[in-house]
Amino acid sequence: MSARPHILAVDDDVDLLKLLSVRLRTAGYEVATAANGEKALAALATMRPQVVITDVRMDGMDGMMLFEAVRKQYPTLPVIMLTAHGTIPDAVAATQHGVFGYLTKPVDAKMLITEVERALATSAPAPTTQEAWRKEIITCSTLMEDVLAKARLVAAGDAAVLITGESGSGKELLARAIHDASPRAAAPFIAINCGAIPEQLLESELFGYVKGAFTGAVRDYKGLFVAAHGGTLLFDEIGDMPQTLQVKLLRVLQERQVRPLGTAQSYDIDVRIISATHRDLDLEMKSGKFREDLYYRLNVVGLALPRLVDRREDIPLLARHFLNRLAAQYRKEVIGFAPAAIELLVTALWPGNVRQLYNVVEQTVALTAATLVSSALVAQALQEAQRAFDSFEDARRRFERDYLVQLLKITEGNVTQAARLAKRNRTEFYKLLGRHALDPGQFKPTKSASAL
Repeated sequence: MSARPHILAVDDDVDLLKLLSVRLRTAGYEVATAANGEKALAALATMRPQVVITDVRMDGMDGMMLFEAVRKQYPTLPVIMLTAHGTIPDAVAATQHGVFGYLTKPVDAKMLITEVERALATSAPAPTTQEAWRKEIITCSTLMEDVLAKARLVAAGDAAVLITGESGSGKELLARAIHDASPRAAAPFIAINCGAIPEQLLESELFGYVKGAFTGAVRDYKGLFVAAHGGTLLFDEIGDMPQTLQVKLLRVLQERQVRPLGTAQSYDIDVRIISATHRDLDLEMKSGKFREDLYYRLNVVGLALPRLVDRREDIPLLARHFLNRLAAQYRKEVIGFAPAAIELLVTALWPGNVRQLYNVVEQTVALTAATLVSSALVAQALQEAQRAFDSFEDARRRFERDYLVQLLKITEGNVTQAARLAKRNRTEFYKLLGRHALDPGQFKPTKSASAL
């Protein structure tokens, strides 16, 4: 992709559209044109300009309708309106709703370039192959490009970022890209999975400890906050952090100091915080599992990663990228996928997102004996991926529901008796039933059954 800024010009006046294009290209910009709002939206599905210039009055979708559609899909993309003298009030009102600015017709060439330069100063730069900060993120998706544009903007500061997205969608990869695009890029980037470490170990890992602080503490350990000083600390799966640690983390973020276990001495820290989760933290807050004050401290800027099925245009790119890397790793002369194999990959459901795609490609590369991966190998890998084990959380939830159903069947919907068998009090047992939307009344025998 060219390093020159990209502009999308929209106008149903063909002559004016040509004039705009000439002036913008002469000024050194890449220009795409669209004769109406509908064609402009179609163009935005395949390109990511840094500025949109559109006429206010157009047949069909007018400039304001186009702006509303752009704002909904690409909120960081500045839009400049072109207006005749009779529609200046409309243009002024539009700026109050978020339109970047407006120019009156006939458009002055110098004013046009000045306004575009002003808009570019607030817009994210166009992605280029030279941008090292995002080199590991393979995409041609406008959804992903919009996330990356926001990430590039937020990287310049120190605002806390909360990345949400399904498991396997690339949350840690995006966090590392933000770090690499930031002034902290030369300092450490440290990630810790809050759900993979027991609570006692997680506390000592984060805050550190001094020798003798507890059994097994045979030396001083500075902890991850101190280790990441000057850099970035990623709390992966922050939704799994125990509540007692949430309180301590909030205190550290407020005071910008950390105190290792076993000592009264505190240390100043300078760390950029990025958090990531696949959970719905709004629901976690409502259920009392996640502190509201910590949530707002962590979620200064929120970035939501799309699912792989929402960016299917990336699947062939990602699959070929993974294949090239894995072919070298396995020392195989595999050069690509058969057309039918690509079709299977593109149409699959991908509940495990990009991580699952990588696993499927790895299996096909490991098993293929040809230079092209066949559709049969892809189909086999997809079937095995669907038979993969559930996560521990999903398996536990399914077991819990099946167990409760079995108890209610045995006791014919008698909650008191079912709770006694489960060795739980009635209040707690009702909460368990509510969690799984189970109605005890549905398990009581019907009158006809009782008569039998």
